[in-house]
Amino acid sequence: MASKEILNKIRNFADKAHGDQKRKYTPERYIVHPVRVMETLKNYTDDMAILAAALLHDVLEDTKTSKDDIYEFLITILDWPTVQRTIDLVIELTDVFTKEDYPQWNRRKRKAMELERVMKTGSDAQTIKYADILDNCNEIVSHDRHFANVFLHECKKLLEVMDKGNKDLHKKTKELVENRIKELMK
Repeated sequence: MASKEILNKIRNFADKAHGDQKRKYTPERYIVHPVRVMETLKNYTDDMAILAAALLHDVLEDTKTSKDDIYEFLITILDWPTVQRTIDLVIELTDVFTKEDYPQWNRRKRKAMELERVMKTGSDAQTIKYADILDNCNEIVSHDRHFANVFLHECKKLLEVMDKGNKDLHKKTKELVENRIKELMK
């Protein structure tokens, strides 16, 4: 099976998992975000596990789909080592300190704990996270300036400690975040 066909099947699986979810600031189906993240990453790698994880990066966090569901699907189209790497990356990219699991903590505390966790993630997960931040930053300033200020400063802190991924993408993402912060100050 060609890689384009495989990625299309993974995209469809992720789209089905996200169901009727929409992007926060637009009426677009949620899947447009993971697809843009994957398309960004295609400029830096052809590693199937990274591209697959980009498409699936929010599935565990934002849907009822389990790790086992992802495994059962991926094993039908990818070899076992690629399936395992993909799932490992998706797990690394899934927030642990969520509002649902830690309702007693405010956002600042949860994000501080996530910062500590993300700092320990591997280079491939960090590379995917750079592309995720890049895509999210492109929408937020124009749609929610107040929250953008909070979000962009959180991203800036993340990028300061996430330095193991692709250096070019890290630099591009860091510059975009800094430019968006400057836009907010105008």
